[in-house]
Amino acid sequence: MSTPSVPTTWLTQEAYDRLNAELEELSGPGRVEVVEKIEQARSEGDLKENGGYHAAKEEQGKIEARIRQLTELLRDAQVGEAPEDNGVVGPGMLIIAKIAGDKTTFLLGSREIAEDTDLDVFSEKSPLGEAIHGHKAGDKLSYTAPNGKEIKVEIVSAKPYTG
Repeated sequence: MSTPSVPTTWLTQEAYDRLNAELEELSGPGRVEVVEKIEQARSEGDLKENGGYHAAKEEQGKIEARIRQLTELLRDAQVGEAPEDNGVVGPGMLIIAKIAGDKTTFLLGSREIAEDTDLDVFSEKSPLGEAIHGHKAGDKLSYTAPNGKEIKVEIVSAKPYTG
């Protein structure tokens, strides 16, 4: 018996380019700037009571975490056009589903795709995402939520997300 493959993160070319530019900025000028802030604050003396030093170190931690997140996301991303409009649930699809009886609209994919919207986004690697991947409108299924509860889902529609 083969194990199901874990889907990669789907990104539009625009989202990929935007995230790649952010990664380049953070990896280059962003790192240099925060190191300069740390050195400046360090030169001011006692580090225990130096708020500027601690703030710069915290900023450095956030930048490094975002660099790691972007590097992993972009390395594993599937970049391309919107998926085929065949009604099958997959990354990059706008899904309407009844989840535990409540009708919900969400994007299956990365939060980075729907950056400037209020659209809910579920990762294709989430329990819900893995459960509905490959299903189509009319399919009824259930999945086990992280809290152990069995949740019923009915796929109402799946259309390519166009932004």
